[in-house]
Amino acid sequence: MGSPHWKRLCLLLLAGLTSSLLLYSHYRATVEAPGSPRIIASGNSFKPSADLEEPEPSRKQPSPCLHSVMARAKADPKFREIFHFNTPVLMWDQHFTLETWNRLKTRHVPYGWQGLSLAVVGSTLQLLNASANRQLFDRAAFPGGCVRCAVVGNGGILNGSRQGKAIDSHHLVFRLNGAVIKGFEEDVGTKVSFYGFTVNTMKNSLISYEEYGFTQVPQGKDLKYIFIPSDIRDYVMLKSAIQGSPVPEGSDKGDDPQKYFGPEASAEKFKLLHPDFLQYLTSRFLRSELLNTQYSSLYMPSTGALMLLTALHTCDQVSAYGFITANYEQFSDHYYEVEKKPLVFYANHDMMLEAALWRSLHRAGIITLYQR
Repeated sequence: MGSPHWKRLCLLLLAGLTSSLLLYSHYRATVEAPGSPRIIASGNSFKPSADLEEPEPSRKQPSPCLHSVMARAKADPKFREIFHFNTPVLMWDQHFTLETWNRLKTRHVPYGWQGLSLAVVGSTLQLLNASANRQLFDRAAFPGGCVRCAVVGNGGILNGSRQGKAIDSHHLVFRLNGAVIKGFEEDVGTKVSFYGFTVNTMKNSLISYEEYGFTQVPQGKDLKYIFIPSDIRDYVMLKSAIQGSPVPEGSDKGDDPQKYFGPEASAEKFKLLHPDFLQYLTSRFLRSELLNTQYSSLYMPSTGALMLLTALHTCDQVSAYGFITANYEQFSDHYYEVEKKPLVFYANHDMMLEAALWRSLHRAGIITLYQR
């Protein structure tokens, strides 16, 4: 059985080993990396949390719509192999696990967190802890029938289109970047349910399209903001927006998020696209040849493409307005330009690939693409 002295020695050794493990775990959590399967950020430190649920698929609310995007996609021999509706669309606090951090830190943004601060990403996601952060909209607010969504791009095809009433007749309307409304209500409508952007595209739009009337990001009591996490500044701005405080660091240091999103912007108003969702969209829908060039690290789908594909993975029926069509050369780059300007193709997007995808989805009856 052993002597009492030997038992006391074993207990002392066990206590010392336990203390060492606790100190090492604390060091890993606060300095190197999270030390538990699930982690919650608190300032610059991380603490284990054993009571978080596993992240659920984004689309967990069953749809009663018989002719939904999902039903049509599953009936199509091509798109049934491409769509994976269980891919999480949004990211919230419960997704911030050790496994997710270790996986995403190997991918560059927007598809991961390579080079990003663990503390910044974690403390931002911790604030996305409301039920509204888990889903784009509450299906219970649209009882029966199909949830119809319009996604409004800023293409010149909308100038003189008189589609405003048709756009506003949808249950939900997505807009993005330089979404000028005043003076173009007959063509583009007035309803805004979601405004999608990266901090970079939002700020560039406020500068580039100020002369056309885009002087303020859309605001409203029921309006929600969809952040596309393309850079660390998106996480930093989102955190400050939820907290209602000036941006503390980075290229936007000192900026006041309230001037963009309003003084009453709580966590419930914000949605964050999941890096896995962005990876899925790029690899399965918009895998461009640009990925094989020197511009591969810059490439990502356009903001309009990401908003349209987000709608396709959450809404029942989707109409696309102001997107590139086969006859795009007939129209100006944007609908609000007084003088016609040609569509500009940048190395970080593949607009022709996007145009081909919209035509294909339209032919399959999965979206309704406005064309002239």
